[in-house]
Amino acid sequence: MATPTLVVLEGDQTGQELLLEALRVLEPSVIGFELAFDRYDLSLENRRATRNRVVYDAAGAVKRHHLGLKAATITPERKDDVGSPNRILREAIGGRVIVRTGRKLPRVRPVAGIHAPISVVRMAVGDAYGAKEWREGEGLEEVAYRTERIERSVCRVVAEYAFVHAEKMGATVFGGPKYTVSPIYEGMLKEEMDAAAQRHPAIPYDPQLIDATYALLLSSAGDTPLVIPSLNRDGDCLSDMVIQLFGSIAGAESLLLAFPSDSLLPSAVMAEAPHGTAPLLQGRNVANPLAMILAAAAVLSYVDDARAHEASRAIRHAALEAVRDGIATADLGGNATTTEFTDAVIERVRPPLRPG
Repeated sequence: MATPTLVVLEGDQTGQELLLEALRVLEPSVIGFELAFDRYDLSLENRRATRNRVVYDAAGAVKRHHLGLKAATITPERKDDVGSPNRILREAIGGRVIVRTGRKLPRVRPVAGIHAPISVVRMAVGDAYGAKEWREGEGLEEVAYRTERIERSVCRVVAEYAFVHAEKMGATVFGGPKYTVSPIYEGMLKEEMDAAAQRHPAIPYDPQLIDATYALLLSSAGDTPLVIPSLNRDGDCLSDMVIQLFGSIAGAESLLLAFPSDSLLPSAVMAEAPHGTAPLLQGRNVANPLAMILAAAAVLSYVDDARAHEASRAIRHAALEAVRDGIATADLGGNATTTEFTDAVIERVRPPLRPG
């Protein structure tokens, strides 16, 4: 059997440190089989030095090898700088869907009694991101404009994947865009959600406007798993709130999925932690590696190898078991260092996977 290749997209500051912790969990002595690593330096310094060439090279590698694990990176604020590597990667890989799932963590108190998992299935491209913007006029007469676009093909794959994902989770497809205010633009996603509901009649479907979605998430009993399809910007904001409902951003991974035109089996997957580079924590060995470790576990689940699927489950279980046992970094109420938490995960993964 050929050795699977994982494309490693290195990053900045604490993001890079946590990536290295996740890679420790993917060592053969831990997971029981070999992975090959194709590494690309996506640090801000190297992106500037290569004028983003390294980002396009990394995207090409993810398309070839189908699997990527990315560290958090810095997006500079100046307009004339290298910009966001995430936008380039999403477009170059052909990403269509971003999935982020909030879940209850052991010993962590969620907000508003939420305990059933919630997945946000969001457009990965289009909408407010990459829109053309300009201003006209001066002073108080100045007017700002923005042109946005979404594609029916992207709306369709977001809606369809939401129902497929909901079936796996035993969840309700919930929420939606503000189609009453924007029946032409946002209504396109609602049309595709309604059509997908017709194709999946066994999946509970509870469409809501985006503002009602926020309100109902905060007031619900929190005992029903939910999948929320969304526009790009709505999903960006919504997923941050959903993850925090569970008490910490540390317990979720983010998946970028690309699909061939005729299938919902991903042709490429890139996993990362949803948090940023946390520069104030750099070099202190106190940052929480849980989300990056969960991202590593998630990407293994897309490897076409039963051993990888077993390792994915074992890593996820080990990480949550470590938190349940009280081994956690300060943000989750513990006193473990970054490396101590990773050590605890590795100790709990090894027994079921180690040969002999």
